Amino acid sequence: MKQNITLALDQTILKAARALAAQRGTSISAMLADELQMQVEQQRRYDHARLIALSLLERGFSLGGQAIQDRAALHDRTALR
Repeated sequence: MKQNITLALDQTILKAARALAAQRGTSISAMLADELQMQVEQQRRYDHARLIALSLLERGFSLGGQAIQDRAALHDRTALR
């Protein structure tokens, strides 16, 4: 269901918007509705991607390292020679 809203614009902006809408073969209302729809959809996609990224961060990433058995093994230099 669509609902009308009232928007207050400066006359110079309104005049330019009317000209732009005419060039595009549409109305100011349709232009604004399309732009708002794109903005809302972009925000939804961002929010979804953010939730996925945060859940990945909470799980952590495997960096392929090996577990260290003890502190002595960590500082063992003979294995490096």
